[in-house]
Amino acid sequence: MRAHGEHGAIVRALTPDHGLLAGYVRGGRSRRLRPVLVPGNLVEADFRARTAEQLPGLSVELSHSRAGLLAEPLAASAIDWLTTLTAVALAEGQPNRRLYEMLEASLTAIELAPSARGWATAAVRYELLLLAELGYALDLSACVVTGRRDGLAYVSPKSGAAVSREGAGLHVDRLLPLPAFLIEAGAAADWADIVAGLRLTGHFLARDILVDRRADALDARDRLAARIARLA
Repeated sequence: MRAHGEHGAIVRALTPDHGLLAGYVRGGRSRRLRPVLVPGNLVEADFRARTAEQLPGLSVELSHSRAGLLAEPLAASAIDWLTTLTAVALAEGQPNRRLYEMLEASLTAIELAPSARGWATAAVRYELLLLAELGYALDLSACVVTGRRDGLAYVSPKSGAAVSREGAGLHVDRLLPLPAFLIEAGAAADWADIVAGLRLTGHFLARDILVDRRADALDARDRLAARIARLA
């Protein structure tokens, strides 16, 4: 949400069937609507416009609130980053139910998991999915050097392809660590794995998607990464 006019707001909402949509909410900064238009909340939204070129008017009703999580610094940082990334990276009006469902699952994990380790892996996986859906998928299926599918431990920062311990050779210091939870279903992740996952996805987000004016969005990610690094 960003302020527009004296009392209104322009809101970007991710929808299951129509992708990212923007609309103008009259009185969006009022005492009544401010708790509704909180990043991460689930709302019922009604978009109305006379022409396709016009910014729709938007009315919203709260379906489920996550506003209480904003009192928890780590959870608030995660919600701020995931919603910021979504609003900045996605083009408007491009349906993507996979991203919608993964974002909702990540936000639900932040809300319900007993500790941050329970949702931090979901946040990294969401970043990985967003990269793939925007055409920057990492190839984590086999070693780009040997062709083998076992022993994968690194990712090339140039090609985004997996590299095994055997294939890394003398170039290991130039590669990004690949945590097991990104390639093995059910693999446990400790804080070092989560930090490695954030470093991996962060490299490609900064290089390929959050560039030029979009780069300012990385400030939200830096705040989250710094808090997780202190836990690690």
